[in-house]
Amino acid sequence: MTITAKHQILIVGGGTAGITVAARLLRQGYTDVAVIEPSRKHYYQPLWTLVGGGQAKASTTERDESSVMPKAATWIKNAASAFDPDANTVTCADGATYEYDVLVVCPGIQLDWNRTEGLEAALGRDGVSSNYRFDLAPRTWDFIRNLRSGTAVFTVPSGAIKCAGAPQKIAYLASDYWRKQGVLKDIDVHLVMPGPRPFGIPAIADSLDKVIADYGIQLHSSSEVTSVDGGARKVLVKSVGEGGTDLMLPYDVLHAVPRQSAPDWVKSSALSTGDAMGYVEIDKHTMQHLRYPNVFSLGDAGSSPNSKTGAAIRKQAPVVVDNIDSFLKKLPLSASYDGYSSCPIITSSHAMLLAEFDYDLQLEPSFPLLNPTTPHRAYWYLKKYGLPFMYWNLMLKGLA
Repeated sequence: MTITAKHQILIVGGGTAGITVAARLLRQGYTDVAVIEPSRKHYYQPLWTLVGGGQAKASTTERDESSVMPKAATWIKNAASAFDPDANTVTCADGATYEYDVLVVCPGIQLDWNRTEGLEAALGRDGVSSNYRFDLAPRTWDFIRNLRSGTAVFTVPSGAIKCAGAPQKIAYLASDYWRKQGVLKDIDVHLVMPGPRPFGIPAIADSLDKVIADYGIQLHSSSEVTSVDGGARKVLVKSVGEGGTDLMLPYDVLHAVPRQSAPDWVKSSALSTGDAMGYVEIDKHTMQHLRYPNVFSLGDAGSSPNSKTGAAIRKQAPVVVDNIDSFLKKLPLSASYDGYSSCPIITSSHAMLLAEFDYDLQLEPSFPLLNPTTPHRAYWYLKKYGLPFMYWNLMLKGLA
């Protein structure tokens, strides 16, 4: 095997996690940092919910990857396809092989559209859309604003997904819009979710129960949509727990969210947990690989049990950078991640609830003056303007 190049620190993935870690390492004085990333575009995905709800334009969420790649980093414009952690190498799709002293794995998550029968074929037409794809989020808005009566179904898949609150946020934004248009009373709104409650923290679940009741949404908890019949415009709902429902639901509008897992080439690698989800097997506090000490992982591809959000990456990145620094200096790893994640749940076109919590589901509010378990207008402005500004101008530059 011929080595194309060697780098002190090699980062797989130029998304939120990869760019943030690269920027922080360079600020810390590391000079040989390379990022493997095939995409020419970089997306701020948290706004896609607002695009689907008619509150933002898709174009504002997209920038050239070259505009966010740190100037001092080596950008390898390629797709990683295999790891050999015993040889300290990563091989790319075109056969180029790169050697490293330290590897950071953050290629993001895979959207498994094919794990819901009939979903992929139905996407983008006849009322079926998903805010989990850049090209489809505007279609979601088209379908929502054109519905005046009928049935709307919003789905949440089982298993870990990125931005776990997004599938229910769009149900609330759509219902708010329909209410303002005076047609909510003519629309049957269903929310299908695998959990027993809308959120894992009781105080926040109580708050969301009120939002759901206020809109008159029919909640199917402990249930999941397992197949979509695009021709007949029906979905099959299956019970996945106590109190779940088994039924066939018709729809005029369907917002579907795919199940998700680690990218297939990560699943089949030596770095994987080896289970069906196949995430990179790391210590949930140090973010270091359990079997390969010179490998770290963060973001959606890591096995840490926190919610997979950009806010989690903001707290993970400094821990990864500090621990890489300690590892290279042969010091004990001292930085620790407590599982912090933040789930901004939009409940209407002017209010949002900001759920911030750690591994133990203990609330960790950044704004102690506002009750974190109820929706506020101030949070809405934070979501639409504050967080995107912070993302592009501070986080990706290693400053926040």
